[in-house]
Amino acid sequence: MKAITTIATVTTDGKITVQLPPDIPAGEHQIVVVIDEKLVTKQKRTPLKFSSYPYGLVSESCTFRREDLYADD
Repeated sequence: MKAITTIATVTTDGKITVQLPPDIPAGEHQIVVVIDEKLVTKQKRTPLKFSSYPYGLVSESCTFRREDLYADD
């Protein structure tokens, strides 16, 4: 016996489609469908907060100008 927990969308005509794991062999299987009567609602996630990071030149001698990065070829 294998238990699979997933979210299914029920169409207006009462049909659902289930994607099974690949290790389930083809053929007839006895299944049990349990419907939770409350609908699944997407929870609004709070935005991520990143701390500020001081930026600037690592060193005054490292400007990363084109003239410093590439040769005059």
